[in-house]
Amino acid sequence: MTSEASSPAPRLTGGCQCGAVRYAVTAEPEKPSICHCRMCQKAFGAYFAPLASVKKAAFEWTRGQPTRFRSSSLVSRGFCALCGTPLTYEFHGVPAPGSDAADAARHGEPPEAVASSPGFAAHDEVAFSLGSLDDPALVPPVIQYGIEARMPWLASLDRLPGSVTEDDMPEGAMDALVSYQHPDHDTADWPPASDAKAKT
Repeated sequence: MTSEASSPAPRLTGGCQCGAVRYAVTAEPEKPSICHCRMCQKAFGAYFAPLASVKKAAFEWTRGQPTRFRSSSLVSRGFCALCGTPLTYEFHGVPAPGSDAADAARHGEPPEAVASSPGFAAHDEVAFSLGSLDDPALVPPVIQYGIEARMPWLASLDRLPGSVTEDDMPEGAMDALVSYQHPDHDTADWPPASDAKAKT
């Protein structure tokens, strides 16, 4: 019988919609959240961004690499350059006021240059988008950030009428639908060798 202390760390997998970029997480996600700040709204093209963090040592890219956009002097955001899926939020750290690092950050120097400047306190975490997990239900949010920009009607969403996907499609559409989205699990190769794509 394995003791709880020696149990293997959870392994969560995820990736972008097209399958070009995949990742694995080998530690318990910290502070799963939704962020309502305007910057996250723009980055996700949504009303909020669902994110959780782990130490960088517990996060690995298993296929491809994201493209990164530096959304501020302190943050870079990773996404798939092919399909646009938001994947990561990387906070690089806080430069000490008046330091070389603070000056470099204000002038838009690359994160690597800022990190090598005196006065920089590095940040050893990476946040990943919860919606890009293969099973997003495994990591429910426990906190909200950026509530100054939260939509005023968000609390009323569960009172809106709703329907399942099949009921919202024209007749015959579901039979004709072939999904090109990567399935919600790791694959040896993607896209498949044959032209026939499995429905997911």
